[in-house]
Amino acid sequence: MARKCYYTGIGTKAGNNRSHSLHATRRKWKANLQKVRIVDEKGRIKRVYVSTRAMRAGLVTRA
Repeated sequence: MARKCYYTGIGTKAGNNRSHSLHATRRKWKANLQKVRIVDEKGRIKRVYVSTRAMRAGLVTRA
């Protein structure tokens, strides 16, 4: 599964973990994706991964 939102394109972000001594190790922040059924532009029903932020913003037409 590609961890990317169908509508917004939000994906995995990378950065550093920082300990108390400021030692840096790499880490990832994954997008909060949900598998939902939507109605696309042509009126077809598709099952895609959508971020919860896109669903709250009303960008998704659920089927």
